[in-house]
Amino acid sequence: MRSLFHLSVFLLSCSALGTQAQNAPARDYPNRPIKMVIPYAAGGPMDFIGRTLLPKLTQSLGQPLVIENKVGAGGAIGTDSVAKSAPDGYTLLNTSSSHASLPVVMASLPFDPLKDFSPITLVANSVGFVVAARPDLPVKNLRDLLADAKANPGKYTFGSGGVGNVMHFAAEFLSNSADVKMTHVPFKGVSQSLNDLVAGRIDFVIGAPTAVLPLVKAGKLKALAITARKRWSELPDVPTIDEAAVKGFVYTPWYGFWFPAGVPVEHVNRMRNEVAKLLDDPEIKRSFAEQGFAVVGSTPAEFSKIIADEIAMNKKLAARVDFTQ
Repeated sequence: MRSLFHLSVFLLSCSALGTQAQNAPARDYPNRPIKMVIPYAAGGPMDFIGRTLLPKLTQSLGQPLVIENKVGAGGAIGTDSVAKSAPDGYTLLNTSSSHASLPVVMASLPFDPLKDFSPITLVANSVGFVVAARPDLPVKNLRDLLADAKANPGKYTFGSGGVGNVMHFAAEFLSNSADVKMTHVPFKGVSQSLNDLVAGRIDFVIGAPTAVLPLVKAGKLKALAITARKRWSELPDVPTIDEAAVKGFVYTPWYGFWFPAGVPVEHVNRMRNEVAKLLDDPEIKRSFAEQGFAVVGSTPAEFSKIIADEIAMNKKLAARVDFTQ
């Protein structure tokens, strides 16, 4: 009897120790450096977001974050590396709304953008993309441009940073919403599209605000509208597309963080909460605003819904537009 009692006590003790061992990683997280994967080249918006948050996030987490720019295949290579990394909270994906466009652009992805990731938080929204035209384009405003485009299908050309690039999606979304047909001219990058626009070889782009703003202020381009819900403080006289021509139109690229699927919820919540606190910092808000970002800091559940809704919207758009050309 006594032997059975001692055995029971021993087994209960082992069980308790096992539970403590399982909980220890959650309590101690993080206890080593965290890798932040950016699936695009250095110098882009994700790079800015990562490097702006990194010093303070390192301080609040007590462990360094190391950025790795893992480029290729329109962001799919770096994204896939995170999907296939250990679900321990030490590999983080920092990317954009391209996460919701890759399923449309690429016929077969090596990962599922929903099932293979744990959303952490929507970090920021763009203040909107600017519809920027060559200065000599013979239209006064966006309404005139769309009216003429409707009367003359294919007449107007718009540039982008490549097929399936967020600039491409924005312009096709506008064309579809306004029921017009315009001609896409893809380039190898954003800068090339802007160079050709300034040179007058294409008619307009829908581009990132910080890339377009200097050219607008220098008189090399004219801003017709902005894709956000409200006007941008840097271009207060430029109307939203909703105000100017297409009621209800909104297109605001976003940027966020993910873990691979299976990371403990405690780790996800810890990372989300630390990022959200930093996004309330006036210095961070100011830095983001100067680069054309509005901070968000959503919950994982809110971010998950945003991703799913945008993938569904992109698939509907892809049924009308060929993004694989």
